[in-house]
Amino acid sequence: MTPIAPPNHPRKQGFARLTVLAGVAALGIGALAAPVSAQGLSDPEAVDRIIGSEVREQEVKSSAGDGRVIAAIEKLGDNLDAVRKITTLDRVDIVYLPQASRAEGGPAPEIATKLSEHSDSVDTLRHELQSNALLYHAINSKNVQISDVLAVEFDADATLVVFAAAKPSS
Repeated sequence: MTPIAPPNHPRKQGFARLTVLAGVAALGIGALAAPVSAQGLSDPEAVDRIIGSEVREQEVKSSAGDGRVIAAIEKLGDNLDAVRKITTLDRVDIVYLPQASRAEGGPAPEIATKLSEHSDSVDTLRHELQSNALLYHAINSKNVQISDVLAVEFDADATLVVFAAAKPSS
């Protein structure tokens, strides 16, 4: 007959530790084996749930939108604080300037000059857009890269207008 070891015997303590370690390992392996389910932005309902705002698109010929874009670039310093703090919007309008895209040679000289004059503000804007989940997903849902954003402006009815040197996604 084998003697029964007391509860505090080293053999029982070692077995208890081994059992706990095996359980933790099994849970870890199970967690790694579980499928990763990320919420994509291809479903319009997913976009609405994440953004919570209507996202509209508009294509503008570069010459028609140049003045408005230049004014928005000049006001970036004032708008950066609002971009940092924004948590809700009624609507996001993305204004495409396809002639200003890299594929078309970049923005018009007047816009390019303003972008270089205000390059620190433009860089900060792009960083803030990447840091703000609401704005990032609103822009990304329309396949616009943050690096293509030239400027933003706010209008009176809680609408953010994003000027992008890009072509609308088909």
